[in-house]
Amino acid sequence: MRSIEVCLAERSYPILVGSGLLAGCEPLRALAAGRQVAIVTDDTVGPLYAGALSAGLGGACATLLTVTLPAGESNKTWDSLNRVFDALLQARFDRGCLIIALGGGVVGDMAGFAAAVYQRGVDFVQVPTTLLAQVDSSVGGKTAINHPAGKNMIGAFHQPRLVLADLDTLRTLPARELSAGLAEVIKHGAIADPVYLDAIDRDMDALRACEQRAMGEAIVRSCQIKADVVARDEREGGVRAILNFGHTFGHAIEAGFGFGQWLHGEAVGAGMVQAADLSCRLGLLARPDAKHLAAIIARAGLPVTAPPWSFERWIELMSVDKKAEQGAPRFVVLEGIGRASLRRVPDAMLRETLAASPDR
Repeated sequence: MRSIEVCLAERSYPILVGSGLLAGCEPLRALAAGRQVAIVTDDTVGPLYAGALSAGLGGACATLLTVTLPAGESNKTWDSLNRVFDALLQARFDRGCLIIALGGGVVGDMAGFAAAVYQRGVDFVQVPTTLLAQVDSSVGGKTAINHPAGKNMIGAFHQPRLVLADLDTLRTLPARELSAGLAEVIKHGAIADPVYLDAIDRDMDALRACEQRAMGEAIVRSCQIKADVVARDEREGGVRAILNFGHTFGHAIEAGFGFGQWLHGEAVGAGMVQAADLSCRLGLLARPDAKHLAAIIARAGLPVTAPPWSFERWIELMSVDKKAEQGAPRFVVLEGIGRASLRRVPDAMLRETLAASPDR
């Protein structure tokens, strides 16, 4: 087991990465001891792992409740959130309770948001079971649900007490979901660590085969990068925005097609290709570096071509974005591999990127 610390003073917490953690993890048992505990999961992950997690808690809880939600991004809604609140209130859970999010990013975001607002805030733990959630969404305290107009537009910052990334849960991921998670792995290398990006490229076959050595190293390094950024900017007032490389385009793709048609990582993969192209047009990134990044994204099994929407449609979708200023989108761009910044860009350059041919 490896441990990475997210350093946020009194809100600091560890990310534990290893195998067999669901079956018995003493830090989790200690957090759950004597408390009312609710495992929030979905109808895909619950049948696979809720039993093992419950058994791993080993009777430490005063009360153990499982809340099962419908799976999928399209269910990241108020209705699903209210199902969590209904279950907690019916079971008379108090302010000392603990919520455990067991699942991918959708479950983690919803359970975390429920914890942020239930009785004005209760403790929660992230137990991510997808690669995307283990390397990205479970770390940093962002919680939210979607609105039809935009992704993650209703939410709160609420840090978990613990993140538990069990590598064994990745073995049941469909290939498409694994590729979607690799988008965030690639993103971390692109924005912060060119040596890591080279390692991802070198190990791509092993990563797509979910080989434990390569996967464990990738998850640990991605979590280290994200933990460092979050420690410097917990509430995304500055440097943390670089973690959204590719996401302004990607969130627009998700919203434009209807949440769930493209997986988040697929949309981010295509979005990173667009953001790299935009970086080149701004004179910040060498074109060969952008082409190399696009090739790595393609090798991960991700799309590299965005929808051929009109400029006006893109602007409509991108204006509902948390990085936008008064409705005008801003973009995370690369100033070379491993260096990123947030910028406003001229409409003319954005038009060129949106109209660029698939082969760039």
